[in-house]
Amino acid sequence: MMSVADKILRYVRARGPGSVFTPSDFIRFGSRPAVDQALSRLCKDKRLRRLAHGLYDYPRVHAQLGDLAPAPDAIAKAFARETGSHLQMTGAQAANSLGLSTQVPARSVYLTDGPSRRVVLGKRTVDIRHASPKHLIAPGSMAGNVVQALRHLGPDSTAAVVAAAAARMKDSDRRALASGIKQAPAWMRPALDQIVQRTAA
Repeated sequence: MMSVADKILRYVRARGPGSVFTPSDFIRFGSRPAVDQALSRLCKDKRLRRLAHGLYDYPRVHAQLGDLAPAPDAIAKAFARETGSHLQMTGAQAANSLGLSTQVPARSVYLTDGPSRRVVLGKRTVDIRHASPKHLIAPGSMAGNVVQALRHLGPDSTAAVVAAAAARMKDSDRRALASGIKQAPAWMRPALDQIVQRTAA
């Protein structure tokens, strides 16, 4: 019979290096005390790494640099799984997803309808902030990224955002954006409507 630690290790290996987890991801393998004990042992044996309280990863390893930091998205999504909440990237990250920015901010900010959380990993910070529904239009989708990119870049970026979004959005993204337009700020709605119409063509 496999131990709790063996089950956890098999699970994380299947998800590959760079994967991030919370103890709740492993609760199917045993009681919470058993999971905590297994995680402690796996970290001591350097098979897993403890990033912060209640946060672990199966690190990517670079030949020269050693263990690499996990992607901010992986950290944010681990907390979203734990709380059953929705998640939306903001700012430069959203603009980057549309090819409108090459900026890699030191602070990665996400909006959520769950609890807030901040994780500091060296010079990088992952900031998960509770937000009201009006700031979470189509969270976790390309449509949500479009709204956040436009909010970040401002009214002068409308033409660039419209062109970038039209080239990337699927029909499901278009429908999600159309259903959320009324929640967006008034200045943003004409641009979002234009994106919906262009992607529908």
